Amino acid sequence: MIVNRAFFSAIFLVLIAFNGCQIRHEPRGSMNEASLPARSIQQPLPENASPQLKQLLASAIEQTSITTGYDPAYVSIAYPGGDVPPETGVCSDVLVRAFRKTGIDLQKEVHEDMKVAFGEYPRKWGLAKPDTNIDHRRVLNLATFFERKGKALPVTMERKDYLPGDLVAWDLGGGIPHIGIVSSLATEADKHFLIIHNIGAGARAEDVLFNWKITGHYRYF
Repeated sequence: MIVNRAFFSAIFLVLIAFNGCQIRHEPRGSMNEASLPARSIQQPLPENASPQLKQLLASAIEQTSITTGYDPAYVSIAYPGGDVPPETGVCSDVLVRAFRKTGIDLQKEVHEDMKVAFGEYPRKWGLAKPDTNIDHRRVLNLATFFERKGKALPVTMERKDYLPGDLVAWDLGGGIPHIGIVSSLATEADKHFLIIHNIGAGARAEDVLFNWKITGHYRYF
């Protein structure tokens, strides 16, 4: 019991330090098997949907067949364009990878914004200057960046307000933040848009919009 408590305490401390997502262990399929619900349908986008929105959504869905793991460890990566192995990562990496398919590198964008407005970003990690390895992979930093870019929308409890391509941030409880993308996939029965996110078992498309307290709602495209 002492060993188990020490183990889970260590995991919790890593999560708090990283401010990624909560670990949830679940069985996974093979690397080639997309983590999509058996009964989901692709909903059509508006005729005026931008190419970037389509690229964002296509990348997010593609990740469900690639990213099968979760790892919140701090890793030194290249800049710009740095990434951890595609089969792993945290919730924020789903956004970073999807945005790169649109031509936007959140690693670079967040870093450049933090260089000019470091005091506007959360200071809870004790950093004295921006860190290109981790800043863009922290949910609270992404939320601040989207707000500073004027991309924030009201947080509501109405499903109709959350459209494909929207970005949603949550508090999982205990101050642990999480973030995901509203996809164009929907449940077959009630047409609920599925959220593509990585909460501990790889990138998945799930009907979880209102499973936790929503703390942020953003629309970039």
